[in-house]
Amino acid sequence: MKAFIFPGQGAQFVGMGKDLFVEDDAARILFEKANEVMEFRISDLMFAGTDEDLRQTKITQPAIFIHSVATFFAKKGDQLPGMVAGHSLGEFSALVAAAALSFEDGLRLVQQRALAMQEACDIEPSTMAAIIGLENEVVEEVCAAIEEVVVPANYNSPGQVVISGSIDGIHKACELLKEKGAKRALPLKVGGAFHSPLMEPAREKLAIAIKNTHINKPICPIYQNATALGSKDPAVIKENLIAQLTAPVKWAQSVENMVKDGASSFTESGPGTVLSGLVSKISKGMEAYKL
Repeated sequence: MKAFIFPGQGAQFVGMGKDLFVEDDAARILFEKANEVMEFRISDLMFAGTDEDLRQTKITQPAIFIHSVATFFAKKGDQLPGMVAGHSLGEFSALVAAAALSFEDGLRLVQQRALAMQEACDIEPSTMAAIIGLENEVVEEVCAAIEEVVVPANYNSPGQVVISGSIDGIHKACELLKEKGAKRALPLKVGGAFHSPLMEPAREKLAIAIKNTHINKPICPIYQNATALGSKDPAVIKENLIAQLTAPVKWAQSVENMVKDGASSFTESGPGTVLSGLVSKISKGMEAYKL
């Protein structure tokens, strides 16, 4: 069974999507639709903007979504996905690939998500850090022992967890986790504490938009970040999408469940190959399958 996976924020690059626009008619139509929805030519920024342009959350998230969906339709040919999943922002791309969301509705939600997250970041300075080389339980215990807001935000692969929280809390957690034996505790250059309680203002705003958006029954299960489980129930999908902004991204658990449920290959659709690398790490020790 073929699984398609979609990346999140951080995978952007200058020139992203230009080859698709030039070479693929279906992709070109999507880019022009995106320009209409955004009410400016975001494609121009994607193709010929600057790194600074693409680092703005309000540009980054829609740009990655557009690129990911366009890549999917260019790659899939006549194949229908057997299952889909996306990392954080990528969950919206996955929903479009599974025909649960229209491209236009997906882009509007991503646009609102980006603006709501930026506003939440402006309320309280916060950040994230990557922790390498510790068991999940150790990271969870250290985070729970700190008085400031610090939580596991991304379970990316065995031995790789990203934590999220206040600046002081992340600093304390990194020092404690190094003492516990972490190979690396690396602060990330991000604008806020994504997938943590500090995103509650954004969750509240996005919840309204999601509730007012129609979601179809998808053509295949979507494995969602908040639960790591596959679902085809629109009501469940909405609930998990709303929870996503303050809940951790259970990526490793999602991939494990997809393999157990019959995924025989994974195709990454979007800029970069980060998720393919994570899938390779997660799949070690599991039943062999072709990437």
